[in-house]
Amino acid sequence: MSTSAETRDEPVARVGVFLQVGELVGALRVSPVGKKLAALIAAIVVVVALTAYGQIELNSWNKPFYDAISRRDFKEFMVQVGVFAMIAGALLVLNVAQRWLSETLQMRLREAVVSDLVGLWLQPRRAFWLQASGPMGAHPDQRMHEDTLKLCDLSVNLGVGLLQATMLFGSFASVLWVLSKDFTIFFNGEDHVLPGFMLWAAIAYAVAGSLLAYWVGNGLISRNAERYAREGELRFSLTRINEHLDGISLAGGEADEKRRVAAHFADVLQATSRVVLGLTNLTWATAGFGWITVIAPTLVAAPLYFSGKVSFGGLMMAAAAFTQAQSSLRWFVDNFSIIADWRATLLRVTDLRRKLASDLEAQSGGSRIAYEESDDGTLALEEIEVRSWSGHDRLDVPALVVQPGQCVLILGTPGTEKTLLFRALAGLWPWGSGTLRRPAGETIHFMPRGTPYIPRGTLAEVLSYAMEPTTYPREAMVAALESVGLQRLESLLDRTARWESELSMDEQLRLGFARVVLQAPPWLVMDEAFGAFDDDTLELVIGALGKLAHTGIIHIGSAGGAHDRLFTQVVHLVKAPHDLPEEPRP
Repeated sequence: MSTSAETRDEPVARVGVFLQVGELVGALRVSPVGKKLAALIAAIVVVVALTAYGQIELNSWNKPFYDAISRRDFKEFMVQVGVFAMIAGALLVLNVAQRWLSETLQMRLREAVVSDLVGLWLQPRRAFWLQASGPMGAHPDQRMHEDTLKLCDLSVNLGVGLLQATMLFGSFASVLWVLSKDFTIFFNGEDHVLPGFMLWAAIAYAVAGSLLAYWVGNGLISRNAERYAREGELRFSLTRINEHLDGISLAGGEADEKRRVAAHFADVLQATSRVVLGLTNLTWATAGFGWITVIAPTLVAAPLYFSGKVSFGGLMMAAAAFTQAQSSLRWFVDNFSIIADWRATLLRVTDLRRKLASDLEAQSGGSRIAYEESDDGTLALEEIEVRSWSGHDRLDVPALVVQPGQCVLILGTPGTEKTLLFRALAGLWPWGSGTLRRPAGETIHFMPRGTPYIPRGTLAEVLSYAMEPTTYPREAMVAALESVGLQRLESLLDRTARWESELSMDEQLRLGFARVVLQAPPWLVMDEAFGAFDDDTLELVIGALGKLAHTGIIHIGSAGGAHDRLFTQVVHLVKAPHDLPEEPRP
């Protein structure tokens, strides 16, 4: 099985990295932890600067230490050992402080990024629109969990490394310049002055390595992005199997699911093999420069020693300074594969954030249903038509006005999209025409087709969702359970469990109605809510709803035995006489 077309459309880098970083930094600045992030970054800058100073002192220590060795001066040798102990001790403290600050910054950075994304994602109806927006909405959970974790870790590690490299180069560049400011090369019978020869050699060496690494490893960015997309498909496939084990086992579908997982895993392996090939090619450049670096500092500093301009200790100090300077400059070479990985995760996270921050609803064209607030406390559907793939559906009355406490049944004729009408009333499917007037400031409880959403938590939290459990007294919860025949659950109100696994489908459906009875919302809109009940359970549910005297009810679908007992008005959803002019975008 090949990977779906949608996942093949995974976005590639469309905007510059600086724009992406700027957007993310802008979000972090207004984050509740923005000041903590700024303080941690400032502290890291100070620690890195002190570390660079300590390394300069350590480099300067090389000259007297190795000169003492060359003179066989044991006393001076021991003095320099003591100096080394003090410098190394200070650097150790700074290293520990830097590690703590870096790890803390990673944690706080992830807190800020995840909070920002989740806040955008869980704005009213935003997650639904994202899901319907195409490939970007396929696996937002992976982007908000795994990608943000990797992005924050890599950002801090790379950022601190780049800061260290910059400060070290600035410090050791001056050392190299001073050591080789009078360097001359004998050519064509005369000496030619090459001031700062060692500095220019370090720069040329690092630039050559960086250009080669970029040329060899540039494709790793897109390859990593593709690999993460394939990993998301595999993860989603495994999660879906785990959520539907009963249906798969009853249908004997294990072999088919195994085939699907194998196909997704093959896509992962194929994408990973391309990353492996890219990393292998990059290693030719990075490892090659690494081996040359073993001798390059001594080779570059050797002319100073053999010309008599520096002592043996001076040679070791110059070689160490060259090593520090060129290693700072070749930071890009050493970290290119990590930078490519960081770039891929940055792309995925910022693309998701940009999508969430945009007007998702406005991105789909077509005529829209107008949503307004009513001043008279009624729920009114005026000339409502819902656009679907099969045409336009409308009510057989020009205007339907539902009064508080009134119960209305909407029966759908064959071929009509009843669920789309339900979503239109909830504001999730605005494609169509007409005006929907909803009571200002009043809660509308929507009960979709199938089992209700049951959050992870105590049974009291399930009943009171999306309100606080303390909003309702325990006696009211017990009464709500009894009203739909779930007395056996009364003792479990304070127990935390995965209730969708412990309760039967019938009990989950009844639990949804117990939630309605407890919360007694001013308005209740249902989509085919009665079809799964037997006669006895239906009687219980109808009796419980009948006691909600102040709740206006709209039920879309068949009513079973509730037709005469519950509903005071019946209208029909029918096909509109005209053809479909345009197809809905989601």
